[in-house]
This record gives sequence, structure tokens and C-alpha cells, in this order.
Amino acid sequence: MTTFADPSPPAGAPLPPPSGGPVADRPNRRRRVSSTKLVEMVGSAVAALALVWVVFAVTGVSAPLGMAFAWFAVFFTIYGILCWRLYGILIAKDRMADVGIWGGALVALGTLAAVIIYVILKGAAAVFTDFPHFLVADMTHLGATASITQLGVGAAIVGTIEQVGLATIITVPLGVMTATYLVNTDNPYSRLVSAVVDAMTGAPAIIAGLFIYILWVAPHHETGKSGFAAAMALAVMMLPIVTRAAQEVVAIVPGSLREAALALGAPEWRVLLRVVLPTARAGLMTAVILGIARIAGETAPVLFNAGGLEAYNWNPFVGQQDNLPLRIYENIFQPGAVIQQSAWGASLVLVILVLLLFMLARFLGRGGAGRRSFVPWARRRRSSTLENA
Repeated sequence: MTTFADPSPPAGAPLPPPSGGPVADRPNRRRRVSSTKLVEMVGSAVAALALVWVVFAVTGVSAPLGMAFAWFAVFFTIYGILCWRLYGILIAKDRMADVGIWGGALVALGTLAAVIIYVILKGAAAVFTDFPHFLVADMTHLGATASITQLGVGAAIVGTIEQVGLATIITVPLGVMTATYLVNTDNPYSRLVSAVVDAMTGAPAIIAGLFIYILWVAPHHETGKSGFAAAMALAVMMLPIVTRAAQEVVAIVPGSLREAALALGAPEWRVLLRVVLPTARAGLMTAVILGIARIAGETAPVLFNAGGLEAYNWNPFVGQQDNLPLRIYENIFQPGAVIQQSAWGASLVLVILVLLLFMLARFLGRGGAGRRSFVPWARRRRSSTLENA
């Protein structure tokens, strides 16, 4: 019996070049940076730095930031020309794209790291002096002669958690239901809702604050300012972010899952609760994270509607309430090094608090479809399965 060899190459072996022409200009991607590529990049960077330094020295210009941007632009040009002359236009485009992507990522990460490090350096003394007093005390002793060990942001932490929590409770169901409606419906009304959501996404924060102030605070006069009023203003800002992000997440749920559930006789609402939302759980948590990031540092809506208070107020529905961004705003403009130091300490606490909220959202949304979740209908289904067994 005649046997034929398998024409396919073994696993890990490079694929043979296609017939019909040379492939000299095809980019060859590697997991590691080769020594030749590293030498080319370093040489281009050194040549660009020398050229920019000579130009700035001759012209007498002293601008470190401008020099850095000019150095990167010249390096990008020199490295692109070098790759084009050595390897061809396709590999040159590929290398230049890599440099552009990595350069943009480093600039973004460097800026974020610089901001966080600066806040830590300015606020660590206030937070960790007599720790944890700064986290549990309030601002009732605020004054020109007060020391940093007499001040704290405990009341502001409570207000921020309650206001952001209420805004999230208001926004998430509305945002998810609106996103589901926009995904499954195509009519003039849904297009109008989509246009309104897009318009609200770019609305300034002060517009949301004035809207709730006129609608809720002004009719109630002095008793209108409260943590709940600030939460409603924050919810107005958070709603379009959650709706748009949730719409994109729900839209990419495979249609075969919905069709299979509908073919088994499940109604639309059960398909949404038992198939669509559990499948998009991680993406929905990302939408919530984006919404929280949008409202956690806002000052104008809280300033108009919460009012601010130096003491604790555990009830967000009655009386004025403090908030971390509002406390930072009020303290940073007051004279005195101690009061400004407390503002930097509040900034550090706000960064840590937002980070903890992000970690909690990621924890609740971890895992993919089909795994255990924290949604109520999954628990009910598990309990009924155990009872039937």
C-alpha cells in the first residue's frame, strides 16, 4: 500500500513563502527584540538627541519639554528612514508603528505615574501622621491655628461613598435597561434616545448640578441641599456613560445564544436575565467602573446640591453633607500650610478610594460566561437545583 507524507509543516516550524513572488518586504514579528534592532534604535536615539541638542544650543532656546518632543520627532524620522533604506517600506512602516504605539503608551503611563506620585508625596504626611486619625476625624476643628493631627476627612469619606453609591444604584438599572432597549430596537424613538445619550455624554458637570439644583434644591430652599440631591446630580452625569458602554457590551453578545434560548421557549425577559446579562457581566462591570471614574472627582454638582459640612452626617437624605472633591476644593484655596496639606491628604484618600472601588467592581465582574456570579437569579437557580436533587 502506498503512503503519502503529510504536506503540512510540523508545529512551530516557519511557514513556507507563498508561491508567486518574493516576500523580502514582509514584516517578520518576533517576541524578543533582536540585538540588531536594539542597536538601530539606540543609534537613532543618540543621533537624534545630539542633533536636537546642537540646534537648541545654537539657537539659545531653553525648553526641556519642547526639547523632549523635538527629540522624539527627530528620532522617529531618523529611525524610519534607516529602516526604509535597510529593509524596505513595509518593515519601515511596521517599525514606525511600533515606535509610535510604545511612545504614546509611555507618555500616557508616565503622565499618570507622575500625577499619582506627586499626590502621594504631597499627601502622605497628612494621611500617615498619627494614622489612622486623618481617616476618621472630621473638620470641626478647622481653623487658622489647627494642626494636621486635629483634622480629618472621615465625614468626606462617608459622604463620597454614600453619594457615589446612591448614584450607582440609580444609574446602573436605568443604564442597562436603556442599553438593552437600544440594542434590540430600531425605530425613530430609539434613535432619538441614542442621540440624547450621545449629547449627555459631553455635557459639562455644572449643567447636571444646575439641573438638579433648579429641580430639587431650589423648591425646598435651605432643606433642599443633601447628599441625595448630590447623588441625583452625579447620576445624571453617570447615566450616559454607563448606557453607552453597556450598549456596546450587550451588542457583542453572540446572537446564537439568544436564538438558542428563544428556540427553547424562553421569553425575552428571561433571555435577558439568564443569558445576555451573565454573558456580558465583565463588560457591564467595566461600564460601571467608567461611570464611577466619571463622577468620583466631580466638584460642581456636589457644591450646588450637597453644600458641604465639617461634621459627620450619616443620613444622605437629610441635611447638608461633605464630599472628598468638595473638601479638597474648599481647603486648597484657604490660607495656611496646614489646611492646604489637609487638602493634599484628601486628594490621596480620594485616589485610594477610587482604586478600591475599581478593585471591588473587578472582583464582582471577574470570570467569563458560565461561571459562578453574584447576580441574584444565579443564586436562585442554584438553590432550586439543590432542592430538586
